[in-house]
Amino acid sequence: MDATALDLDFVRAQFPAFTAPEADGWTHFENAGGSFPALQTIDALSGFYRTKVQPYGAGPSGVLGDAMDLARTRWAEALGVTPEEIVFGPSTSANTYTLAHAFRPLLNSGEEIIVTDQDHEANSGVWRRMAHALDLTLREWKVDPVSGRLDPADFHALLNDKTKLVTFTHCSNLAGEENPVADLTAAAREAGAWSVVDGVSWAPHEICDMNDLGADVYMFSLYKVYGVHQGLMTVRTPLMERLENQSHYFNAGSPAAKLNPAGPDHAQVAATIGTLNYIEALAAHHGVDSNDLHGQVRTVSALWRAQEQAVTAPLLDFLDGHPNVRLIGPAEVSTRRAPTVAFMPSKILPPDLEKHLGEQGFITGANDFYARRLVEALGLDADIGVMRASMTHYTRTEDVMRLISALDAVL
Repeated sequence: MDATALDLDFVRAQFPAFTAPEADGWTHFENAGGSFPALQTIDALSGFYRTKVQPYGAGPSGVLGDAMDLARTRWAEALGVTPEEIVFGPSTSANTYTLAHAFRPLLNSGEEIIVTDQDHEANSGVWRRMAHALDLTLREWKVDPVSGRLDPADFHALLNDKTKLVTFTHCSNLAGEENPVADLTAAAREAGAWSVVDGVSWAPHEICDMNDLGADVYMFSLYKVYGVHQGLMTVRTPLMERLENQSHYFNAGSPAAKLNPAGPDHAQVAATIGTLNYIEALAAHHGVDSNDLHGQVRTVSALWRAQEQAVTAPLLDFLDGHPNVRLIGPAEVSTRRAPTVAFMPSKILPPDLEKHLGEQGFITGANDFYARRLVEALGLDADIGVMRASMTHYTRTEDVMRLISALDAVL
């Protein structure tokens, strides 16, 4: 099998949703809100529940504990971190909330933090509230009000010797453009600040090596990466050791537990390995070395990205050239462009367009997508929202062309 091109038939065979009777006649273009789970995820979750008991005891419970530990170890290998730097939680929003509370003892009145108006609210609101509660100076890295893009030069202008924490998104869930994470985290580190990066909108398209990105904290949602409804955070050890324990007092020395106020969802933690099993299946099918998970993840991510660029280009071309559309984010397909395409139609309201497309079997989205500050910064009405059509590597070109035809008829 050619390792340079994704076998889309094999890919789609790994997703039961494409043959489920309930999904017949529907085409999923709201993948940024949640992807389909892979067969390997479903198998891992159902397999755990067949013998589910309290883990880590004798008999079957020992096996279930092993499954949870294996998931942590394998994700550490995939991301280039240690198992002690992996944190599972119920969602990215919940993980960020807990993380902000753990940060509080490390920050003092008069110190500064940087947030953006491009982020999903999960990586914005908690830090803004924390800044207010601790009397910190809040610096906002603002988007361009026309394109929705963030200019790195503006970030560097905000950094100073009082900056202690910077938070930003790897990729906007509306503007769709990758921010230069490695450069930004390096600048923050040089200024003496910690970095917290929201990778939710980028991880479904590329699972990155954390050593390349350099973030102190990186987080994403596995239910958008073909997995279960869990959030995953990597917290690098030097910071982990300083964060305040948010769990039972006797868990203060346990990196796996200290950022979990409640007990973990055992089955879902164990089933997070389903995403990696799916990647391994893709790697094997495409002739990639089966003994190196870290390398498999890199190669498969490249296959994903190439397929996504191919299916995104026609939609971007259509929208960018349409007189009745305001495209949000870059129009060009590049290695820094996610297949998440948001736009504002001028002749029909987004909710009406979403309904119209739904009547033709297209699942799209029309709202602020929890990026309300970004919608407002663009001068748009957040209560009306914007349209979004988001794809991933299992999206077919013919489906995109049908969507374009449907849009052309109404825009």
